[in-house]
Amino acid sequence: MKNRLVIYLLFLFSFILVIFACRKSVSSIAPVIQPTAPAQQTHNNSSDSVRPVPFPQTGITGCSYAPDYGDTLIYPQPTNGKDYTVGPLNNPGIGKYFSWPEGMIIDSSTGIIDVTKSETGERYVIGFVKAGTRDTCLQPLILAGGSYMDSVYVLGNNQYLCAPYFNANPTLISVCRGGGSGCQFDITGQAKNQKIVINNSTGVMDLQKTLQGGVFGLLPIDGQSVTTTIYYKLSDNSNFALQHIDITFIYYTSRSLIPANILNNIVTKRINILQSVLVTNSKNPRPPVIILTRFK
Repeated sequence: MKNRLVIYLLFLFSFILVIFACRKSVSSIAPVIQPTAPAQQTHNNSSDSVRPVPFPQTGITGCSYAPDYGDTLIYPQPTNGKDYTVGPLNNPGIGKYFSWPEGMIIDSSTGIIDVTKSETGERYVIGFVKAGTRDTCLQPLILAGGSYMDSVYVLGNNQYLCAPYFNANPTLISVCRGGGSGCQFDITGQAKNQKIVINNSTGVMDLQKTLQGGVFGLLPIDGQSVTTTIYYKLSDNSNFALQHIDITFIYYTSRSLIPANILNNIVTKRINILQSVLVTNSKNPRPPVIILTRFK
């Protein structure tokens, strides 16, 4: 009897040792789960690295601490490979800078504008919120340069010449009129390589020849688009600084086939440009859209 009891006790003891060993081995290979560290957030003071800020519902003009850039019309300048920048001539104090619409590259802490990297030929509004306040001081500013009006051209109605306008004002006389003033358009030849016919001295595009030349191919399809970049220099106060503008061309057989949302957007942008107001409060109005149609 005692022998059997000893055997049972030895068996039970061995069984306990086996279970303990198994648990130890499992715990030794189980992965060690570390708490997840919070993601680090990075911040940059340049407006090209932050999300667009909505245009303020209420703003103040003529503030005593408004940033002063010396003029409301800033011309790009040649810089031998470096970016041309401008900053406030006064000291508005510590605060935050914003700009509308998209396209201006401005340092949100110093108000320094990188004119070279910004979209020129545009009308902007700079907003400054002084530290300790919630008021947005608004300051209008134009970056000089050329642009093209968003438009629909019906080639069957002899609407085929597309001319640039300058300094965000379509009523100004062209600085390149007559072709003898020294303006240079499509310096790199990119537009020409894409079958876009442009006068290299005035910037005027012949859309009839552009379509006939095959900008959309041999058989254009409704809604087909082509985007080009035109590099240019102007003989004005920019002193022939190299500038560029992207333009999107879209084809439709007739004006009646243009989707309503595209047509409404073009009409709205035209009205705003002609009335010298912001094309949009936040989104980038570039590139201008030029629609070519054969019929009305």
